[in-house]
Amino acid sequence: MLEILFISTINGVLYGMLLFLMASGLTVIFSMMGVLNLAHASFYMLGAFFGFEITRHLGFWPALVLAPVVVGVIGMFVERYGLRHVHKHGHVAELLFTFGLTFVIQELVEMIWGKLPADFRIPASLDFSAFTAFSTNYPAFKLFALLASVAIFIALLLVIKRTRVGLVVQAALSHPEMVGMLGHNVDRVFMAVFGVGVALAAVAGVIAGPVLVTQSNMAGLLGPILFVVVVVGGLGSLGGAFIASLMIGLVQTFAVAFDVSLADAFGSFIPTSDVGRFFKDIWSVTIAQIAPVIPYILLVMILIFRPRGLMGTRDT
Repeated sequence: MLEILFISTINGVLYGMLLFLMASGLTVIFSMMGVLNLAHASFYMLGAFFGFEITRHLGFWPALVLAPVVVGVIGMFVERYGLRHVHKHGHVAELLFTFGLTFVIQELVEMIWGKLPADFRIPASLDFSAFTAFSTNYPAFKLFALLASVAIFIALLLVIKRTRVGLVVQAALSHPEMVGMLGHNVDRVFMAVFGVGVALAAVAGVIAGPVLVTQSNMAGLLGPILFVVVVVGGLGSLGGAFIASLMIGLVQTFAVAFDVSLADAFGSFIPTSDVGRFFKDIWSVTIAQIAPVIPYILLVMILIFRPRGLMGTRDT
């Protein structure tokens, strides 16, 4: 039992921090620009594939630096020549633009890399056991991913809350005219923020690529849960995204680890009718079977009882 608790906790925290790596960029973009980027998971996928391609030629560590830079530059071009022109037409136009962008990116990825999974492997320098607990070896690469996620969270908080750059960016969202009068180019600020936001998603792609499957539908697999994290945590709240990521990661991991049903916990019963058999089937559903649905149930509850999320300052 202790082994299951320990390993599940570590795996849950790791999965939660990977979710946060993806959600942090989306949160930064929304909190500073007011744009809910539906294509954010697609930039995460681009990061994974660029990381895979650069790793083949230069190695993993250059890929960890270069892939987010390349994706960030692409994001800046998207903001400059697409999103900026759509922004004046309101949030619906922004949502439709980024929604369409997800399909464009997916088709481009399939044209270049195909539909089969890419052979993106863990780097040899991190392909060893970091420690052993309860006769279970824990990979060093997963520990690296966890530490990198925590470091990025701390760095983002410091930049946003403690630096002049963060203050200028936050002021540009609420008072763009005044920031412009002080000599700052507001358009360039927003372009840089969007680039940094999608670059953070690319970092998550490079790190998660060797652990998860790098394939052309990976954005669709993780995209929905990404928005659950952002909404549950509170739109625009970096701390809220951090807490929501850990919460969802731990809940889903423990749900799979403790694969029990109500029948296992409280005993079964003998059905005496069709209705009885129906309730027996429901009674026998395991927690692992409903684990993928739990985050969305949490999302619905948050929207009903606390629309601004756990730590958000504005309603969803």
